[in-house]
Amino acid sequence: MTARLELSRPHARALALIAPLVAAVQPDQLELPTPCAGWPLRRLLAHLIGQQYGFARAARGRGADPAGWADHPVAAGPGAALAALAGFADSAAQLVDAFAAAEAQDATLALPEIRPGHLFPATQAIGFHLLDTLVHGWDLAATLGVPFDCPPDLAELLLWIAEQVPVDPEVRGPGRAFAPVRPVGADSPFDRALLLLGRDPRWRP
Repeated sequence: MTARLELSRPHARALALIAPLVAAVQPDQLELPTPCAGWPLRRLLAHLIGQQYGFARAARGRGADPAGWADHPVAAGPGAALAALAGFADSAAQLVDAFAAAEAQDATLALPEIRPGHLFPATQAIGFHLLDTLVHGWDLAATLGVPFDCPPDLAELLLWIAEQVPVDPEVRGPGRAFAPVRPVGADSPFDRALLLLGRDPRWRP
């Protein structure tokens, strides 16, 4: 009998891993460039928060409306970084609870940004967001100039998910979810995952 794959707990750990990075952001860093081409740090934070709210809605059966996946605005001003942290914390807490319930119930989720009209098993949807969380966590760390210490088991899990991401032009290239695959050498599992997803592990702002 095949063991049931459960990803909600590793996913919750991934969110907890990047929370201190969000907390470290200062107001004068919000316009720094990030590894996401054309996205300043403000846009990356808005995307992170918006996706967390979107996946939480989807896990509760309300993901079909594309409007529910919009970026969560991060306003300008001295309180912007604190507001971003509050939005991240609230959306992460909602998402952890929603994913745990959806996985326990073997729910299916509507993810219109990935495939409109299709329902994904909860565990697959959690895997999508786990990948997004860890990679954008690295984006945050690289932007801030600090190490991203991903535990080995999460790095191996990320690599396993990254190896399943299609490489065809429909999902790779400018304006797509991922950049083209970079040549993959004998790097660490986390760096191999970054290369498979089109990131350069040596990127610096």
